[in-house]
Amino acid sequence: MALGNTDSYLLASMAIDRLVAIRTPLHYDVVMRPHRCLFMLLGSCTISHLHALFRVLLMSRLSFCASHVIKHFFCDTQPMLKLSCSDTSSSQIVVMTETLAVIVTPFLCILFSYMRIIVTVLRIPSVAGKWKAFSTCGSHLTVVVLFYGSVIYVYFRPLSMYSVVKDRVATVIYTVVTPMMNPFIYSLRNKDIKRGLKKLMCKVHS
Repeated sequence: MALGNTDSYLLASMAIDRLVAIRTPLHYDVVMRPHRCLFMLLGSCTISHLHALFRVLLMSRLSFCASHVIKHFFCDTQPMLKLSCSDTSSSQIVVMTETLAVIVTPFLCILFSYMRIIVTVLRIPSVAGKWKAFSTCGSHLTVVVLFYGSVIYVYFRPLSMYSVVKDRVATVIYTVVTPMMNPFIYSLRNKDIKRGLKKLMCKVHS
C-alpha cells in the first residue's frame, strides 16, 4: 500500500518536473535542483508510509468472526472491511475521507500541472514546437491514466458496490501491470527502442 501511494506522489512530482521543463526550460537546472528532487522523493515516501500505517492501525481495530480468508492477493482495505463482522460504517467514512486527501491531492497536482502545460504549449507559434513539447508528456500521461483509472475504480466506491473479481483485476492493473509497463512506456521515445519495434513489426508482417 505504501509503495502504491509512493507511485502516486512520484507521478505528481514528475508532472511538476514536466511543467518546469516546458514553461521555463532555461531555468530548469535552477528550479529542479538535486536537493529539491530529493525533498520531493522523501516527501512522497514519508506521506505514503504514514498513510499505510494509518490503514494498518484502522484495520487492526476490526473483529473477524467467521473466515479469515480474503479473496484477494493482498490485504487491501475493501476486502478486509467486507470480511469484518464489526460495524464498519465509521471505518468506511474514515477510509473514504483519508483516501480522498491522500490520493486526490497528487491527482489534482497532476491536473493543475497539465492545465498549465496546455496553456504554455498553445502559445508556441510553430506546430513542430507544440508537438515536441506534447510528446515529452505522452509517456507520463499514459501511466497516469492507467494508474489513476484503476485506483479511482477500486477506492472511490461504497462498500456495497464491491466486486471481488472486478476489484481484483483493477488492483492488478495499478500494482502489477502499470509498474511492469513503466520501463517500456518511458522508453517509447528512445530511438533504439523505436528502431527495434519497427524491425519486429517488419518481421511479423513479412
